Amino acid sequence: MKKVTAALFALTAGAVAWAARDVSLALGGKPGGERVRRSPRYRDGKFHNAASTRTMPDGAAGTVREMFFGGQQRRPVGEVPLIPPVVGAADGLHITWYGHASTLVEIDGARVLIDPVWSDRVSPSQMVGPRRLHSVPHSLREVGRVDAVVISHDHYDHLDLATVRALTGDTDAVFVVPLGIGAHLRRWDVPEHRIVELDWDESHEVAGVTLVATAAQHFSGRGFQRDNTLWASWVLKGPRHRVYYSGDTGYFDGYKRIGEEHGPFDASLIQIGAYGPGWPDIHMTPEEGVEAHRDVRGGLLIPVHWATFNLAFHDWSEPVDRVWREAKAHGVPLAVPRPGERIDVEQPPEVDGWWQALAVGR
Repeated sequence: MKKVTAALFALTAGAVAWAARDVSLALGGKPGGERVRRSPRYRDGKFHNAASTRTMPDGAAGTVREMFFGGQQRRPVGEVPLIPPVVGAADGLHITWYGHASTLVEIDGARVLIDPVWSDRVSPSQMVGPRRLHSVPHSLREVGRVDAVVISHDHYDHLDLATVRALTGDTDAVFVVPLGIGAHLRRWDVPEHRIVELDWDESHEVAGVTLVATAAQHFSGRGFQRDNTLWASWVLKGPRHRVYYSGDTGYFDGYKRIGEEHGPFDASLIQIGAYGPGWPDIHMTPEEGVEAHRDVRGGLLIPVHWATFNLAFHDWSEPVDRVWREAKAHGVPLAVPRPGERIDVEQPPEVDGWWQALAVGR
């Protein structure tokens, strides 16, 4: 019996040690260096927004109360419909949304994968943390050729160790990221020649498409470190088409400048979910998302950052209900794809309310 107990203890200890090793790796590297220190946004050892931001409510007790007693329907009541891969024309502008912020933009022959997260959980550990509310609609191999991987910031729901490693081995894509995130990629064995770090208003060209890091209002950090890497929104400029991606951000006055300098856009990918009174300045509400889209002169609005992970206290379907209502009020063209659906931006499908069958009481 003692031998069995000792063996079980050894196995458990080994499993814990292995899990701890994986967690340590997922935390990433230690950002720093001259380029980080030279950034106008970097001072006192951290990156800063242009304006001060609040990330906690006046009373933290209210947030805790909402978490346990808010009564929202924070999950779909059925299976989220997934669309299998389709092969279509390579030219023009097509956008495939895989859920949350993970999106493939096919723009003028180039293929840019944005904030890809294929793991089951958004956490440094795959044993705990927010878990998917629907499966990934396509495997990474089904995504196909990728010319560039664009990252908005280093939170776990936007930068995923396992996905980065898979893309490093299966593609030749260059990783175009905000300042500091290169430290994570280097620790995860991404070759140096495939890492491009940009400050706001800097750009890099890949496959004929110019990728521009633009301003956002958010924060960053993995583990116990905060704001030691930069966050960004992104402009994708092809020879004939343009796309804007907001990343995670609060609403701020920088959108109009982005629109003036880089717009108009054929489409915008706008964060609409995971808002709440505890972080009013770092995640937009759906109405603010529509306003940001209008500020940048965004063309077709495709909402992202909803449906896939439970990261806030609102109802699961509330963000898209609100953005649909607000888009109608302002005459904004809107497409709400199912996960895996490939949208032809020049001929988008009508919004059909597919999510409403998965909302409580509908």
